[in-house]
Amino acid sequence: MKTPAAVQEWLKSEAIPLPPLDGAGAWPGEVVRWLPALNGVRVVGLGEATHGTREFFQLKHHLLAMLVREGFTTFAMEASTSAAPAVDAYIRDGVGTAAEVVSGLGFWTWRTEEIVAMVEWMRAYNRDRPDAEKLRFAGIDPQRCAPSVRYVTDFLLSARWLDEAQRSEAARYASAIAPLADVQPGTLPDRELFTVTEELTRFLSSQALDQVDLTVVHKHVRILRENADVASRPPQAEDATRTAFAARDRYMADAVTELLDADLAAKVVLWAHNGHLTPNANGMPAMGSHLRERLGQAYYVLGLVFGGGTFRAKRSAPWPLPHRWFVGRNLGVVSIPPATMNLEHILAKANPHDHLVNLRAAKLPAEVRDWLQASQWMRSYGAVVPRVGSTFYFTATVLADDFDGLAYIAHSTPSRAIAESGPTVDEQR
Repeated sequence: MKTPAAVQEWLKSEAIPLPPLDGAGAWPGEVVRWLPALNGVRVVGLGEATHGTREFFQLKHHLLAMLVREGFTTFAMEASTSAAPAVDAYIRDGVGTAAEVVSGLGFWTWRTEEIVAMVEWMRAYNRDRPDAEKLRFAGIDPQRCAPSVRYVTDFLLSARWLDEAQRSEAARYASAIAPLADVQPGTLPDRELFTVTEELTRFLSSQALDQVDLTVVHKHVRILRENADVASRPPQAEDATRTAFAARDRYMADAVTELLDADLAAKVVLWAHNGHLTPNANGMPAMGSHLRERLGQAYYVLGLVFGGGTFRAKRSAPWPLPHRWFVGRNLGVVSIPPATMNLEHILAKANPHDHLVNLRAAKLPAEVRDWLQASQWMRSYGAVVPRVGSTFYFTATVLADDFDGLAYIAHSTPSRAIAESGPTVDEQR
């Protein structure tokens, strides 16, 4: 369907040019024109159409720096809730190194020069500030919870205040939770480990331990319970709300809400895939649906899209091999030609250069409003890309429902990996 001329003219007139992303030139430049759209906003979601585009990561670094200077206090990321405190300790107090704490987040997608540079910027920002003014880092994903397994295990095995029978019970729980250190959504065959985490919660709550602060251990056990819940749900179901991915998104939304509830003055910059930030993902209530319901207009979603180029991803198995047989064995570079018939093509026709468009305008021409409420096709790649047909891998979107703004990157190049150590999670949207 041909895009109305009025829409093309509106997109062209509303486009805010993005300065160079490699550090050259002045930031934020004209991007400050976007800031009035964020009045009253407590959570700004910064999306991405791929998990392996260098320019997406660089743009989000620049936007984070701009938003922090505008009063945003917390950076929340689609990364391990369990491992994130190490990143927070680094940016606030200089504990460890940026490369170490970024690697500890568990996902290969974040083990990049771009993320390390952003974390180092956070440390530099915090270095001479009092604690109350320091930027915070938080993970929102219950996956990759090895640090929580270690903490809870150490707590249980060092519980000298328990009698002999209770110590035996504690040791049993410590052994039972070990597999949760490295499980993926939808991979557990039953709900047994989830039941164990519920029993462990009751066991700890039943102890009369006034002299011990149980707040931290209960938080780690909750992470384990959420991880076990996600891992033991089916990847697909007739009722999409019962799937592993629906549960994961709900827990990520809860983690963001918890950050806001803990500090009523908090304002959060939220990093996640476009598919998590939007209210609906393939019929499943995504994280964005929960945040929109809870926050209304105080939640703003900026989707990041690209015209063409290359990005890092893993290839899924060719049929008939099982999907997870091939994942993890072939991390490489995916090449995508320039857009020709989708949302990205429309943006490129209006402005072929890197730019940002605010869709949350007070007054819109009727043709633009109709276009925003119509279904569009846009690119959407996760950490894993199909080996066949990736050029035409689209998802449907209704911009009026899914996004408050779009940032268009004309040419994507691959994110740059740092040296990896330890296991990574391969299944990630």
